[in-house]
Amino acid sequence: MENEVQKKRILSGIQPSGDLTLGSYLGAIRNWAALADEYDCYYMMADMHTITVRQVPAELRRHTLVQLAAYIASGLDPEKNVLFVQSHVPAHAQLGWVLDCYTMFGELSRMTQFKDKSAKNADNINAGLFTYPALMAADILLYQADLVPVGGDQKQHVEICRDIATRFNGLYGDTFKLPDPYIPKVGARIMSLTTPTSKMSKSDKDQNGCVYMLEKPEDILRKFKKAMTDSDACVRFDSENKPGVSNLMQIYSVATGRDYAAIEAEFAGQGYGSFKTAVGESVVELLRPIREETERLLADKAYLESVYRAGAEKAAYVANRTLSKVYKKVGFLAR
Repeated sequence: MENEVQKKRILSGIQPSGDLTLGSYLGAIRNWAALADEYDCYYMMADMHTITVRQVPAELRRHTLVQLAAYIASGLDPEKNVLFVQSHVPAHAQLGWVLDCYTMFGELSRMTQFKDKSAKNADNINAGLFTYPALMAADILLYQADLVPVGGDQKQHVEICRDIATRFNGLYGDTFKLPDPYIPKVGARIMSLTTPTSKMSKSDKDQNGCVYMLEKPEDILRKFKKAMTDSDACVRFDSENKPGVSNLMQIYSVATGRDYAAIEAEFAGQGYGSFKTAVGESVVELLRPIREETERLLADKAYLESVYRAGAEKAAYVANRTLSKVYKKVGFLAR
């Protein structure tokens, strides 16, 4: 209808480089599920970004399928959200190369993720690891996304995307929409259970610090019981002086809906043992239906294949419109 207000578009994705973590769920996926009615949502399995670090091919394929199932099990309805695999839409690689040619060496060299990954993978500092921000910009700009859900530590990715788009628009006229970061107020940055000054990550060498979405309940409880706290024995939110306890409080708050004041009152005068057990149990119950539904979906490979094929078709339709415009503007001959 003419007077219908067009929804703003959201684009995001997670690399299928391993099992999804509690941090991925609380910081991203759980928030995505609530956006479908208000926004036009595109979510991808970012498998092209994943290969900047060496992967076992069979494991990458398995993680990609499991991630899709977990997306759906977490409430991302394929009828309301476009769910697709990045490598199934060739326009990502095609626009990524064009944007490589409009991204400055100095911009790329300042990216903190390149520095971090180079330090962790000194024997494989490849060109893709260096130029991935141009591909990430292509991911976003192909869909003319208005918003990109990111953690507070990932704003740099959206900033360089905006810089690349602004440079291209300045040369060729209005081509790309400039995206803004979308940062949820609660649960945006879940920290490691053993090193609460670092973000929870599936690449963490200490696996006791990372809780996985599909992990067994007994393993989740064990990890929370071992979580780092402090010698104060007081459940109180103070992220600077009590990072471990504050991280557990944030997890408990998001899992149960209780605010920090209520949590402090609930565990007043109790030691950390009962608090850590309660947090672990709340996470087990939060993730239980997702794990069970993910397992059910993985038993129906035909359904999952139908979802990612339909998602790729919808994504490619939008992406190819942008790519055609870009190709014309840079001077490529039409086929």
